[in-house]
Amino acid sequence: MSASPDRPPRPPGKGRRWTSFIASPTDGERAARVLHEEGDPDHRLRVEHDRFTLLVHLSGEDGGGWTTMAVDRATRRWAVAQGPTQADTARRAYDELYGPS
Repeated sequence: MSASPDRPPRPPGKGRRWTSFIASPTDGERAARVLHEEGDPDHRLRVEHDRFTLLVHLSGEDGGGWTTMAVDRATRRWAVAQGPTQADTARRAYDELYGPS
């Protein structure tokens, strides 16, 4: 559900590139793209963004299912979706935030 019934304008669909926050590598390790709870690698967190939107993905405690929060960077309006896959919840949260494409 969105924080406000007013939606920000939907960002342009072409020419956009999503990036992820990553953990800095230490001691020659590869950089991580997904954070996980210490001692519980099934409980994961991922953050990705482009110029317009921030997506925060949180797995279920046991690794099953996802909750995704989409935030419009300009207005800080937000929407949240839950579902079985990260891609599905991201799409639903994004569409809830900006309206269907």
